[in-house]
Amino acid sequence: MHVRGVGLPDEDAIELWVVDGRISREPIANADTVFDGGWILPGLVDAHCHVGLGDHGEIPLDEAIAQAEAERDVGALLLRDCGSPTDTRSLDDHDDLPRIIRAGKHLARPKRYQAGFSVELEDESELPAAVAEQARRGDGWIKLVGDWIDRSVGDLAPLWSDDVLKAAIDTAHAHGARVTAHVFSEDALPGLISAGIDCIEHGTGLTDDTIELMVEHRTVLVPTLVNILENFTGIATKAAERYPLYAAHMRELRARALPRLAAARDAGVPIYAGSDAGTMVAPGRIADEVEALKGIGMSPTEALGAACWDARRWLGRPALDHGASADLLCFSEDPRQGPAVLRRPDLVILRGKTFRPRLG
Repeated sequence: MHVRGVGLPDEDAIELWVVDGRISREPIANADTVFDGGWILPGLVDAHCHVGLGDHGEIPLDEAIAQAEAERDVGALLLRDCGSPTDTRSLDDHDDLPRIIRAGKHLARPKRYQAGFSVELEDESELPAAVAEQARRGDGWIKLVGDWIDRSVGDLAPLWSDDVLKAAIDTAHAHGARVTAHVFSEDALPGLISAGIDCIEHGTGLTDDTIELMVEHRTVLVPTLVNILENFTGIATKAAERYPLYAAHMRELRARALPRLAAARDAGVPIYAGSDAGTMVAPGRIADEVEALKGIGMSPTEALGAACWDARRWLGRPALDHGASADLLCFSEDPRQGPAVLRRPDLVILRGKTFRPRLG
């Protein structure tokens, strides 16, 4: 196959050939031109999603496949699965599904995360051994639950002590894995960042001090803005009668999310796009996440890069390089215009096979 158009982010005229499922920058004789004119970019990245996670935890594989298909059809061809109770490794055998980078199962304490979602550790001293186990199960990432509501105090609180976090993160790094954590509030952040965590998910409780700490430690942020902006108020309303302190805290975090995350971006914290698809967010929302990133000061090109070429570089995956897997998108209109264009690629090429997205 052969495609021709304008490549992003450089906006140069490019021609690519696809042979045996890989990109060639060198012409291939007798190639069939399947796209000519428009914009060409690497497959999108959803850097925080949950293929294999349902409302009550583990789901059948056919449902996980449907989630992955929904991502593919909007052009998300590389997924960082930030924790799933379902073993989805067999999906790697499906050449029509996005590539998945797994973080294994969430690691939490009893009754300190959503029921059925995580491995619950009775004693926090078990965390380093559990990290080692999930490193063997995943694809180079570990997912910790950094904070959650503590019903004894009625508000968000950290799950782990600082010394245990340091031992656990050191264990992950010794196994060649990076570590990320779910964190909504303020108090869990200093211990996680100082312990050397590689990434923070959500990060709504960032302060000037913890932003500075993230810059110092080169910690990455995946804010999941779609989830924050659409769901925090509902979470607070549902909890208000029984846990008023927690409800008020969630509303406060929602109210200051955009300025706090904008401050992190302005300070130089690397930020990538993740929709948090899986339960409260439906699969296929990465275009909306890209649009939301503009609300923290990103330009259209920067926001798209956070879900494309820049995210691929961060995750160690190729873009439109010669010899790379042919995972790319073609648009007749500039995909930086907004989600109405970005979520509807004219052509998806995954592992060298073409797909015409099945979109409603």
